[in-house]
Amino acid sequence: MLLLLGVVACSDSRSPPPAGAGSYADVVTRTAPSAMTVRVEDGVGSGVVLRSDVVVTNEHVVKTNRQVRIRYADGQESGGEVLATDPLSDLAVIRTERKNLPAAEFRDELPRPGDTVLAIGSPLGLEFTVTAGIVSGLHRTLPGGPQVELIQTDAPISPGNSGGALLDSAGRVIGINEAYIPPAQGAESLGFAIPSGVTLNVAEKLLSAGKVEHPYLGASLGDLTPEIRSRFGISAERGALVLGVEPGGPAETGGMRAGDVIVAMKGEEVGDVQDVQAVLRSSRVGERTSVSVQRGEQRTELTVVLGGR
Repeated sequence: MLLLLGVVACSDSRSPPPAGAGSYADVVTRTAPSAMTVRVEDGVGSGVVLRSDVVVTNEHVVKTNRQVRIRYADGQESGGEVLATDPLSDLAVIRTERKNLPAAEFRDELPRPGDTVLAIGSPLGLEFTVTAGIVSGLHRTLPGGPQVELIQTDAPISPGNSGGALLDSAGRVIGINEAYIPPAQGAESLGFAIPSGVTLNVAEKLLSAGKVEHPYLGASLGDLTPEIRSRFGISAERGALVLGVEPGGPAETGGMRAGDVIVAMKGEEVGDVQDVQAVLRSSRVGERTSVSVQRGEQRTELTVVLGGR
């Protein structure tokens, strides 16, 4: 179990289904065959079927192990081989001895705060446990955690849920459960998941190349809401607001400032933070990247040389 400055890799909350939501039983029945328990010599986690013989989970679940045991929803077991891992995103891919597994449906776009979610996994070894909650926030980061922005949820996530699916109300995977902040730290219902868009991108690179480069902008970003536009007098209608830049990082070196609004990258319009992340995922470390920012009433063209992590 990974400790992240009081953040425990894979929270304990007790949020009931929203009033009027009805039963989630049909969703669980349909998606359970794509969920599984991942066991290593000194621990247990969860996983999600990515392809007919490939499972995605957290890197901290498999650690340095290259062989794992997989237990499926029908009670069967098989071995699994860890093909590749990426510590920076805390993701790993496993090839299962059992074939023809039903791949989960992954939802690439981010959910919205307030959306209903379900978590399926094996908390404390209690296999195929289902919990419910909502999306509490987006674009979260954790000290010592994965170098990606996370989905925050109040759905109960406990040790053993790591690597399992965070589902939307239609049963689509919106994230891979990652961590929680324990009550001992004064927290309540603070769990986190790696977004599916990041998961799919990293997993495909791990399967094709065995490793992942992480292009790095060096700026913290926030979505440009009508309230923020009104409060700060921002003229841009859409874009990603630059909340801060890392001293000496690629963004600052390229001339970006806090308060800028990124409206385009590499010739593609930027409507929100997710658009910036999508451009970064398709970019290379060291690439000279055109960035258009709205600064006050003026549009400024910058060139940022992407760093790597």
